[in-house]
Amino acid sequence: MATTTSIAERRREADGSLDDWRRQAQAFEAEVGRAVVGQPHVVRLLTIALFARGHVLLEGDVGVGKTTILRAVARALGGPFERIEGTVDLMPTDMLYAAYVDDDGKPRVEPGPVLRHGEDLAVFFFNEINRARPQVHSLLLRLMAERSVSAFGKEWSFPHLQVFADRNRVEKEETFELPAAARDRFVMEIGVETPRDVEVRRELVFDPRFHDVDRLIGSLSEGVLDHRGLNDAGRAIQTLVATSRTLEQYVLGLWDALRSPASVGVAIDGVDMERLILGGGSPRGLSALVRCARVRAWLEGRDMVVPEDVRAVFAPVIAHRIFLDPIYEVRRDRIVRELCGKVFEKVPAP
Repeated sequence: MATTTSIAERRREADGSLDDWRRQAQAFEAEVGRAVVGQPHVVRLLTIALFARGHVLLEGDVGVGKTTILRAVARALGGPFERIEGTVDLMPTDMLYAAYVDDDGKPRVEPGPVLRHGEDLAVFFFNEINRARPQVHSLLLRLMAERSVSAFGKEWSFPHLQVFADRNRVEKEETFELPAAARDRFVMEIGVETPRDVEVRRELVFDPRFHDVDRLIGSLSEGVLDHRGLNDAGRAIQTLVATSRTLEQYVLGLWDALRSPASVGVAIDGVDMERLILGGGSPRGLSALVRCARVRAWLEGRDMVVPEDVRAVFAPVIAHRIFLDPIYEVRRDRIVRELCGKVFEKVPAP
């Protein structure tokens, strides 16, 4: 009886703690929303990624506010922050070391952006990631996958690290496509589009506060979320938010349909469905889907995942993990979007 009571008490304590975290999450979204208008869906997905403890890549046209969104999120999250610009001449060592000549004319090497704050680094923002060379992507892959690097003769660990990156989908000159392994380490790839609401467009164009981005970001409160507590909060969410056996069968059905869409009757005009998929939906990808669905359910005030939670995060989590035959890559965005929609049509929701 004592054991049963103590378990119940611990659950009540955890539930109460998660209620506090939910209020913090709502305050975080509201604070980011002061600088980012017309993008509530993007802000919600970023919040889900934070509590799922996953890294995020934003993609969109030039000038839609990708960098502003990530700067606003980093500000409201708080903690030590570093940013690096992707350029064609950037080398992996530039992330770890800063070499310079001191006042006495002697060469010096100090910790670079990744190491500057030691193991307390909370946010690392990689701007225009597709402009960096594959060698840089390789180092970033380890940083994202293991939250650690080797430098100055020792191993550095970053337990609270969140990596954000952005890229624009327009320019292709002097850019390098991210390898599949690096893309897979982003829990989400989120598309950012120009807002469609006429009033939001008017505000973005004519309201002077959106013309000075530095001042706009500086007006946000820092540390609305306790970044040091996100690991514990994330673990508690994954433990306390349940999935039914029916929901689990539904997710596994979606997985099978993605890997072999022809087997469930999915057809796309002008596409040979038997050769379309080279790979899609690894166990790691489906695990990320479930993690994010649990967080979404929790943010909605539920302790059970429902199909709507899976649908809400499906495309941002899974789409970039679907690898197509090269002849279809040029039409990737349209094909993958249509594929995901038809998979939902063919696999009945519980």
